[in-house]
Amino acid sequence: MEAGIRGGTLAPGDALPAVRALAAELAVSPATVAKAYQELRQRGLVVTAGRHGTRIRPRPPVAARRAGLLPPPLPGARDLSAGQPDPRLLPPLGPHLAGLAAEIGAPTGYAVSAVVPELADAARERLAADGVPAAEITVTGGALDGIERLLAAHLRPGDAVAVEDPGWANLLDLVAALGLRAIGVPVDDDGPTVPGVRAALAAGARALIVTSRAQNPTGAALSADRAEELRALLTGRSDLLLIEDDHAAELARVPLHPLAGATAAWAFVRSVSKPYGPDLRLAVLAGDEATVARVAGRARVGAGWVSTVLQRLVLALWRDPATADLVRQAGETYERRRDGLVDALAAHGLAAQGRTGINIWVPVANETMVVTALRDAGWSVAPGALNRIAAAPGVRITVSPLDEADIEPLAAAVARAARPATPGGFTA
Repeated sequence: MEAGIRGGTLAPGDALPAVRALAAELAVSPATVAKAYQELRQRGLVVTAGRHGTRIRPRPPVAARRAGLLPPPLPGARDLSAGQPDPRLLPPLGPHLAGLAAEIGAPTGYAVSAVVPELADAARERLAADGVPAAEITVTGGALDGIERLLAAHLRPGDAVAVEDPGWANLLDLVAALGLRAIGVPVDDDGPTVPGVRAALAAGARALIVTSRAQNPTGAALSADRAEELRALLTGRSDLLLIEDDHAAELARVPLHPLAGATAAWAFVRSVSKPYGPDLRLAVLAGDEATVARVAGRARVGAGWVSTVLQRLVLALWRDPATADLVRQAGETYERRRDGLVDALAAHGLAAQGRTGINIWVPVANETMVVTALRDAGWSVAPGALNRIAAAPGVRITVSPLDEADIEPLAAAVARAARPATPGGFTA
């Protein structure tokens, strides 16, 4: 089956044979097939979909020779499915790279320290301004790399991880690939719900991952009241790893209300990819001494360090007032696009979530029908199945590529797709 995924004969979403049917075909016992399916699930290659049986995961952790996640956009269609920032709003890197080349001069050898001291000092200052204690700090190759190192250092296959539902598709795939068990926590505009977190803890969650702001896909942001309630719930938990993901950072346009320090083992991860560019694979990771030491130590015996050239480039961007102004303007632009689309959908009678960030979440009755209808109308959006565990269906729309003139036509197209006309000509 892994060979089938690599070669493309098994595509994401394909159904696998029932256990007894495959056992009969291969002339082996059903227990043998069930064990094989269990191993495939533990490695994140397949997912059990209730009455729909066992299927290939939407994004299995095996490189395939052809992609099958989403149907390709039709020629001329607008791609609103990628979840990436608008390249038009990213700060230019050329001047800073030129300055960096002059500063570095001769080629350098292996890094003495995993973190450039000036970057560490700047990161501590920026985090402290947001209320995050950052005495201990390291850097990783992006937010997901940091989260992977944290989970691998603290958990073992089979352990349960509480994740937002709907949540970040890449994170759900990572949890599966590590052989961990995801427990979904419902999310509203103020972040993970307190009853949902409480239930996950009661179910044995060993780690909790919370998106601070610009939650993907719903745009939720942890409010002050919700953060206070969650801190009260989590305080004193010595058996729980708390991970906060602040991937949007300055783009979020709402205050940060961190949970950092509520548990004995905690980490706060802030990426630079959304504000400054996806190719800048760097995230700052703060946490308690033991947690940061585990991440830094594991990196030392593996990748070693994040490129010091990249670290110095990020430092130059942080220090540049013109870049800070561009990031502020980008955040304002995303806010106008996101709020404009949410309001336009509301005018068509459709509710949508999108408090912060670059995505909105639109609940729908039938994801496949809506995605297909929008694709035929020239808009490519992401099916919510990639982001869900037990949450109700929906579609994710990335507002980054939108211009103001696109908002009303898109809202009308979503409304038509979500409420198609019946054979009698009436809207369903």
